[in-house]
Formats: sequence, structure tokens, C-alpha cells
Amino acid sequence: MQTADGRQGALGEYFNTREMNSSPVFTRIDDQINFYWEHLSPRFDMPDDDFGIKWTTYLVPPETGKYFLGGWGSSGYEILLDGKQIISSRSDDSGFHREVPAELQAGKKYKIEVLYKNYAGDADIKLLWAQPRVDLVEKAVKAASEADAVVLVLGLSQRLEGEEMPIKIDGFSGGDRTNLNLPETQEKLLDAVCATGKPVIVVLESGGAMSVNQAQQKAAAIILAGYGGQQGGNAVADVLFGDYNPAGRLPVTYYKSVDQIPPFENYDMKGKTYRFFTQEPLYPFGYGLSYTTFTYSNLSVPVKAIAGVPVKIKVTVTNSGKVSGEEVVQLYLTDEKHRLPGLFASLKDSAEYYFSPGRAKRLNLHWNQGSSRL
Repeated sequence: MQTADGRQGALGEYFNTREMNSSPVFTRIDDQINFYWEHLSPRFDMPDDDFGIKWTTYLVPPETGKYFLGGWGSSGYEILLDGKQIISSRSDDSGFHREVPAELQAGKKYKIEVLYKNYAGDADIKLLWAQPRVDLVEKAVKAASEADAVVLVLGLSQRLEGEEMPIKIDGFSGGDRTNLNLPETQEKLLDAVCATGKPVIVVLESGGAMSVNQAQQKAAAIILAGYGGQQGGNAVADVLFGDYNPAGRLPVTYYKSVDQIPPFENYDMKGKTYRFFTQEPLYPFGYGLSYTTFTYSNLSVPVKAIAGVPVKIKVTVTNSGKVSGEEVVQLYLTDEKHRLPGLFASLKDSAEYYFSPGRAKRLNLHWNQGSSRL
């Protein structure tokens, strides 16, 4: 992106009203259109629920082909290409991604205008564009074939995961999940890269559980990164290179398939979540690996318990491996008398402890009888 005189960025005109029918309060060259002001405004002297911004920038495509132009924004915004409106969006809740294809010619200068109108709530706007997506799988396979090992980032993003979203593709419908698989294009990419025979480490990004059966079978390892934020890449690199021994544990059950759980229109909890799920999951609630191993011994459980008095359970945990690490010790109880129909198990206590190689600790876990924590 460049200004009319060829400088990097976009000319921004900032107005005190969303209608932008007066002179701008100020103008400046923004390096890119990528802003999140939350509930505030771009500058202290501008209202935080009634301002407008007009950006003008130019795109000179490096190659001819089908590009994708779009935006992510809350409140209202429009995007114009050479004076023609290609996107118009209004959202009173949260931002959402929109994009349209555009056939562009290499070397030609295209004018792009973004008109942002803030009404209330979060102020959020991004201008997005992507070059032609041609032979991406073939390029990935070529790169993998020339590498010693492959780090393959897969999963979902805010473009797919959310509530009441205007999206309907395989696996997703209006913000609801119709299956738990990776998007079909990613499944094909994973299969093609694994077929090279190189070790493949899958870095999985998502907010919810996914049925990554193929990755479980074919990848050398899977790292669940969630949505890592600005330092997410550094955190993953620390784990990959052994600078940090991972100790994370799954906060949800990873099912093999959506077919393992009943429809969510059924409010009966039977068969849902780790507490009522009796089948074999892909990864259970609380699951997580380490670069070392831990052994448990000398479990001590009181024979009798007094109502209202916390029950103390003792266990010895030993780092039986060769690497220092953290272990998340978890205490589960099963209701053998079935006072709550369908209940399989409940997490009652958990704690994280650091162990050096060969170190053992005698630990205390507690269960407060009558607690509502199930």
C-alpha cells in the first residue's frame, strides 16, 4: 500500500463526526490500516462514539491474478476500489471479516478508499488484502520436501469461530459448528505434507475443541497454541526448541467426532463434557504431555469422612525423567451411587508443581464436601 506520491501507507483524514461532512480534525500518513481503539477514539479531543475516518491509499499489484480485498471492523465501514463500493458493513456487536475477489493487473495503480464510521462500542478497523492463491499446496509440499522437519500451523481463526456470524461453509453455519474437523483445505494440506515423509509438527490454533484425527495419526507431534497473541510465536518456539518444557492441560474434551456427542438442542447433559462422557475421546479433559515423565505412588485416601470437613488426599509424585518440568496433579471423584444421573467423574482439585529430575514430593489435595464444583 502507498500514498498518491508513492510513500508507504495510507492518507488518513480524521473527523469529529461519523458523517465526515466537515473539515477533518487532523490528517496523517498511517503506515497501515490496522487499529483497535476499544471504547476510546483515535485522539483525546475526538468523541468516542461519533467519529469518522477516511483513508486513501493505492495498491500496485506485483502480479496479475485474482486478489482478495477485505476488512475487519466493528460499527460501520465501506471499502471502495477505484471509486466503486465493494464492501459495506455495519455491526453493533463485534468485528467480522469480509472479503471479495478482484482481478487485478500487475503494475497497475488501484485506488482504495476506506470510510470508517464509529457509532458506539468497540472501535475496530483493518484493511486486508491477499495476493493470488495459486498452487499453495504444491508450494508447501516443495518447501517441506527440502526441509529437515516441518512446522505446520493449522486450525481456526476469528473469521470462522464466533457467534451469529454470516458464514456458511462445510463445518460452519452462522457461528455454529456442524462438525469438529479441520477445514477441508487444511486436511488436504496436512495429508500432502505428511506424505513427504518428513517429520511434521502441527501447531494447532483454535478456541474450541477439534477432531484432529489425521494429525494424531500422521504428525510427529501436536502443539495446542490456542490464540497466542503477540508473544504466541515466541512461546511456541520455546517449546519446539526445548527452552521450555510444556505443562499445559486441556480445559475441554477433544472428541473423535461430533457424532460422539448429542445435539446441543438436547439440554440433557448425558454424554456431554468430560463429566458425563463415557466413550473414548481423542484427547481427554486434563490431557497434556511433557518432555519428562512423572510417576505416582503411595496414594492415601481417608477411610471415613466427616460431613462439612475437607477430605485430604495424599500422593507422592516423582519426576522420573531426565528433564526438569511442571506436573499438573489432578484429583477426580466418581459418583458410584449415581446421585447425579449420568455423572462419570468430577474434577475436585488440581495444582501445578515444579520438579527437577529425580525429585519427589509428597502432595496434599483436598475435596470440600458439599461443594458445587462438579
